Amino acid sequence: MQQFWLNSALRRPWLTISWALILTLALAAGMGQLYFRGDYRIFFSPDNPQMLAFEQMQNEFNKSDNIMVAIAPQSGDVFDEDMLTLIWQFTEAAWQTPYSSRVDSISNFQHTEAMDDDLLVEDLLLNPADLTEEKRAKIRAVSMTEPALYRSLVSADGAVAAINITVQLPEVDQNQEVVDAYEYVLGLSAYFAEKHPDVEFYHAGILALNYAFASEAEKDATTLVPLMFLVIIMMLVLLLRSALAALATVIIILVTILSTLGVAGWLGIFLSTATVNVPTIVMTLAVADCVHVIVSMQYALRQGKSKEEAIHYSMTRNVVPIFITSITTSIGFLTLNFSEVPILRDLGNMTAVGVMLACIFSVTLLPALLRLLPAKVVPVSHTAKGMDKLATFVVQQHRKILPVGAVLMVAVAAFAGTNQVNDVAVKYFDTRTEFRQSLDFIEENLTGTANLDFAIDSQQTSGVNNPEFLAHVAAFSDWLHQQPEVTHVASITNVFKRLNKNMHGDDPAYYRLPEQQDLAAQYLLMFEMSLPFGLDLNNQLNLDKSATRITATLQNLGSKELTGFEQRALSWLAEEMPQYDASAASTALMFAHIGERNMESMLKTLPFALILISGLLVISLRSWRLGLFSLVPNIMPALVGFGIWALYSGEINLGLSVVASISLGIIVDDTVHFLSKYQRGLQEGQTTEGAVRYAFNSVGRALFVTTVVLVAGFAVLAMSGFRLNSDMGLLTGMIIVLALIIDLLLLPALLLRFDKKGRNDEKVPATQSA
Repeated sequence: MQQFWLNSALRRPWLTISWALILTLALAAGMGQLYFRGDYRIFFSPDNPQMLAFEQMQNEFNKSDNIMVAIAPQSGDVFDEDMLTLIWQFTEAAWQTPYSSRVDSISNFQHTEAMDDDLLVEDLLLNPADLTEEKRAKIRAVSMTEPALYRSLVSADGAVAAINITVQLPEVDQNQEVVDAYEYVLGLSAYFAEKHPDVEFYHAGILALNYAFASEAEKDATTLVPLMFLVIIMMLVLLLRSALAALATVIIILVTILSTLGVAGWLGIFLSTATVNVPTIVMTLAVADCVHVIVSMQYALRQGKSKEEAIHYSMTRNVVPIFITSITTSIGFLTLNFSEVPILRDLGNMTAVGVMLACIFSVTLLPALLRLLPAKVVPVSHTAKGMDKLATFVVQQHRKILPVGAVLMVAVAAFAGTNQVNDVAVKYFDTRTEFRQSLDFIEENLTGTANLDFAIDSQQTSGVNNPEFLAHVAAFSDWLHQQPEVTHVASITNVFKRLNKNMHGDDPAYYRLPEQQDLAAQYLLMFEMSLPFGLDLNNQLNLDKSATRITATLQNLGSKELTGFEQRALSWLAEEMPQYDASAASTALMFAHIGERNMESMLKTLPFALILISGLLVISLRSWRLGLFSLVPNIMPALVGFGIWALYSGEINLGLSVVASISLGIIVDDTVHFLSKYQRGLQEGQTTEGAVRYAFNSVGRALFVTTVVLVAGFAVLAMSGFRLNSDMGLLTGMIIVLALIIDLLLLPALLLRFDKKGRNDEKVPATQSA
């Protein structure tokens, strides 16, 4: 079978190119089905428990999807006349935000006060034209003492104010809806920034998060992919020293990427912040296959073979290793199907398909292209000469290399276990991004940017008016205030306390909860009837007033800290309020849990992938002994890499939790190619030392070139402003470098030290030497 397709590619290259083109067009047609999603929900499966809890809370109370605009004047005073006017104008304009359902700021805060026997409810700033020194002083006093405003919509020092816009997306085309709403607010900020050049505007909230996911993915797709393409072309020309060989490789890359994206479209997979980087990863892996074929062909040409003979020589020696390495790489990426994150599963599946398509095109279309393109003998490169010197060094020093290398690897790998899974959702974005800069500013100058909602259900209609229930809710609110992680608490009890004071002539002594249920109900009814449209209490109370939502605003916590805080809060509620149903939910909590569960699932999958890959190596090499030797270079790079990461950072985020599985499939490539050439040397009658030298001379340069290209590809990925991608690229690139070092130093040293009987077991009548 191998001989049939190889002869077809060499003798009928145009026929091979034609069917490859037809296949590519048929697959690429699926690209028309692709679409992009950038909202945070793509990280969670429909049955994710935290997602279900969040959706239930959103359904019971008003949705909390929002855009927060922080306004920071250079004067450091948001209560001067110009700034109060700006806040009022921005608040009024923000109601026109697409899909907006509510706008909150210090200007339209529904301030209440007693007026004779009546309750007066009106905007804190009703008309900026009426601002007086006395009015401004009152606005400052209320803003700096009212729990609903202080350290929520105005900073503790009065230097920063915020406008919070709540939106109700119809979710028909959520990606476009997010763009429509968020870009409208950006437009408002730009408009007012032009009128007030001394004011800075910062943007946060759920829609800002969604927009950041989408914009960073778009930026990666439009900058990193072209950059990687350019880098690969330049490196191939330099390393292969053949523009035509580079051209053939580029053609393989293009048909592979187009076919991969087309298959994704046919399968209904959408593009996301993770999968937009599939072209970068696939083109990097496709290059590795091509380089092995081209380098071997160049080697054969230097031996005096004709072009057709050189291609045939290269293919017969590389087709099995390429197939095996493609399978093992695909297995590594397919293990992402055990991930808790749907878009990581999509990343794994798309890349696995791309790797196998690259394999198919590399052993069919590539030899046909090489057959048609002119070829010339490329002189021995400095890399090849360097490999010969390295082989001599390893052979002479292997007794020292082995123990020293083993001690160093074990010492560094020992730190791998000290890494902690500790996702911080806002740190998914690099400090270079506008979104991250806004979040950091708001947390430092205004309030926390992570919310945790608690729903407490009295289990009876109008139960929120029950003084006993209110007392328990107030106690929980007080407990939240005492926690060091909490910067603000929004609770309905503050409204009841204020109304009780108002209904007693604004006597501060009555700033406490009503003691009778009928009075509490009456106060609440009077207040709700006085509220304007869009500023009701449905964000804190459900429809039948049986339950209330308390929102705790937190500092930016790691996943361990956030889940720990959740457990403390729920334990307190279970102990102090066992008669009421209580639950917790928020987007921050969803991300905190998903990171830990994803790491747990990937660690369970890793041994299975390792066993499967090792089994494939044993079968392909037909040697238990070599399969056993392969374990060291397959396992140690990831362990050492994570050990270095522990010294560098020590925190594992969602992106890094899949690196071990991804890198396992990739680093096996070097091992397979080295051992397959080593085995061929043994089969051709050489000693262990001779077989090691043969492996260095025949595949060493190719391993170096593919490693450089792979590292370049993942280094480009490390330039992403999205930390899940950049950290994954950085650590994977590091592991690939470690794999090359181990494969060219420790693996041959291991073979030289312990494979003395190899030549007796493997020797067969000598064939044509490479």
